Amino acid sequence: MGETIQSVERAAAILRLLASGPRQLGVAELARALGLPKGTLHGILRTLVHVGFVEQDQASGKYRLGATLLHLGSSYLDVNELRTRSINWADALAGRSRESAWIGTLHEGNVLVIHHVFRPDDSMQTLQVGTYLPPHASALGKVLLAHDPYGETAGPPLEPFTKRTIVDPDVLEAELDLVRTRGWAAETEELTEGEVAIAAPIKDPRGLVVGAIGIRGAVERLAADGALHMEYVSYVRDAARAITRDLAR
Repeated sequence: MGETIQSVERAAAILRLLASGPRQLGVAELARALGLPKGTLHGILRTLVHVGFVEQDQASGKYRLGATLLHLGSSYLDVNELRTRSINWADALAGRSRESAWIGTLHEGNVLVIHHVFRPDDSMQTLQVGTYLPPHASALGKVLLAHDPYGETAGPPLEPFTKRTIVDPDVLEAELDLVRTRGWAAETEELTEGEVAIAAPIKDPRGLVVGAIGIRGAVERLAADGALHMEYVSYVRDAARAITRDLAR
């Protein structure tokens, strides 16, 4: 590759940092995190604000991602073929299982949630489209890791999210072998205490796994007696096979 443009790289670093958490960041915090002079940051931030990629809170003076950038991200997801082909099946899965349905793909080492259907009840829920899940601690992620030809379980230490999170690479690799053998993945309170998730692979016409679909719900509903209720596994696998067939057309 040829030379890169430093100002664009710095702008991208600012956007990534602002996207990494829910809170707003000030110039001093950004300068510390990125190792850049405040004067340099001010110039880039002014440009990002001008084009709508970043917004500045008038009261605090801190910065957050702008509506224009969020709209662009949403537009990307809307035209994503996997999401487009999966929406109806995800809706049906949520209705059949009475749990929330999720679709994800691997992106920069994490699971990017590209579609999320609320559990069909009146409970308060938050839309998770565009968020990231840790692959080692989520059912969607285990499916994607198990079928990722470039994936490696060795590397940085695996972060624990609960006392049940798999943090031993050897244990995780054994779990991924099981996922490949049986064709689906599960995680019980490994990401969030009290929650269970099940997922299965979505394949493209070449037979490559390009995504995963699954459900997430309370442990007392999906595994009340300490073991997964297998009808939910069937619901998830049926949905994954249906999307796979749709992608092959």
